Amino acid sequence: MKKWTASLFALALLVAGVPAGAQALQGGPLKIVVPYPPGGSSDRAARLLSERLSTEIGVPVIVENRPGAGGRLAAQQVRNEGASNTLLLANPAIMVVAPLVFGNVGYDPVKDYQPVSQVTNYEFAVAVGSAVPVREFGHLLAWMRANPEKSSFGVPATGSLPHFFALMLGEKTGVDAQVIGYKGSAPLATDLIGGHVPLAVDTLDTLEPQHAGGRLRILAVSGERRSPGAPEVPTFREIGIDLVATGWNTLFAPAGMPADKIRLLSEAVARVMSEQAVRARFAAAKMEPVSANAARTAASLDAYRAQWAPVVQRSGYRQ
Repeated sequence: MKKWTASLFALALLVAGVPAGAQALQGGPLKIVVPYPPGGSSDRAARLLSERLSTEIGVPVIVENRPGAGGRLAAQQVRNEGASNTLLLANPAIMVVAPLVFGNVGYDPVKDYQPVSQVTNYEFAVAVGSAVPVREFGHLLAWMRANPEKSSFGVPATGSLPHFFALMLGEKTGVDAQVIGYKGSAPLATDLIGGHVPLAVDTLDTLEPQHAGGRLRILAVSGERRSPGAPEVPTFREIGIDLVATGWNTLFAPAGMPADKIRLLSEAVARVMSEQAVRARFAAAKMEPVSANAARTAASLDAYRAQWAPVVQRSGYRQ
């Protein structure tokens, strides 16, 4: 009798024009936790998604920034939120790299979290400020070797994927550069433009607007091919460095969230991310949109771990 009552109630919601998700997500709005300060690619992805997702599921979607410890603090907190309407928008730094390089991150990315839906792919870029008198990456390497006391890479967070990519780049080029961790992409860009740090490694979508405005110069990108957003910038492979690396932003649910709620959210996010208007907004923000349900997201995550875990372990980088 209870099952019939629940079914009839869900049908009544649909007839009334209320998304069935509003019933499944009873208990308040959906919260998307971003483990970084406002202004970075993860934050922008969450806010672009939230605008349309709220209409799709019939409840408000709130984006909450919880920066700290390179994203690990938010992962520690959200794992304990169980069945609540809370998701974590995480990247490989949190779900792949951190558990391999830090002694105890305070969460298990496999046992404590369930993948819900991938939202974006992204690539990395190396940029210089106006204080560095070079316009090609090869010239940058020569400048770094001639000025070792000035050779430091700024990255948006210690232990982040840009941090690890900077280390990989140093290994590939034979340049021993110091890595300086910032508290987010916005302060990193400010210091790069102001000449307080000579070089930066960050996501392409974060650096590209300042590059287009002439306030900094991107010298190379990490994708398989040149980015449509910066077609004048070569890939590392084009300039003779065999290095390709990408990342992603993916929604994760705490392990305690019920399977039916995860399925609803996964399908809703995948639908939203397949809409041309939404994809156009992401593309305009220099992000590559992805539409993927929970099963496809889990398969991609397994493949990514298989590719990157050996790379991280071979590097010997530990904290």
